[in-house]
Amino acid sequence: MTDKPVPQALERIETMPLGIVVERRRGVTAWADWSWRPVSVIPGAGPVEPPGRLLMEGDGWSHSHAATLTLELFRTDTEGYRLNLSQDPPRLWVVMRPGAGSGADGDELVPFTVTASAHEGEGYQIGADVVETVPMPAEVIALVRDFVEQHHVDVPFHKRERKRHFDKEEGRR
Repeated sequence: MTDKPVPQALERIETMPLGIVVERRRGVTAWADWSWRPVSVIPGAGPVEPPGRLLMEGDGWSHSHAATLTLELFRTDTEGYRLNLSQDPPRLWVVMRPGAGSGADGDELVPFTVTASAHEGEGYQIGADVVETVPMPAEVIALVRDFVEQHHVDVPFHKRERKRHFDKEEGRR
């Protein structure tokens, strides 16, 4: 097996660690004791030991720093970032998956990945993953905006010419 170089256009160019803050809330149905959803991110957060470090809590809910994930920006996805930045407010998509253990928390969801691309976020919504959006902090907006300004290349749209489906002289397909 030879190591082929990755084309430069596919290489990730910019990264930023983001702490994922997850809310754990007492379930309101008979089918789930607890529900989990991301509520915010912490730009530049370091690793969290142990995962699930409690930040604050109230009656029937808690917020914890569940994981630190790396936001990766790619040259090939600047159109998805531009679309996101045009929204009010821009968002980050946090993808969560069931945790490995089935401890006292039952069906715990853990953060899997985070993206600023509207296209990638939409792609994760097909399947069993839980995808939620959180507001994009100002530091992340600045990073994504600078990245798009530096790397985005408009690709002109060319309408394809349709092939004829039948022969005009013979009048048949």
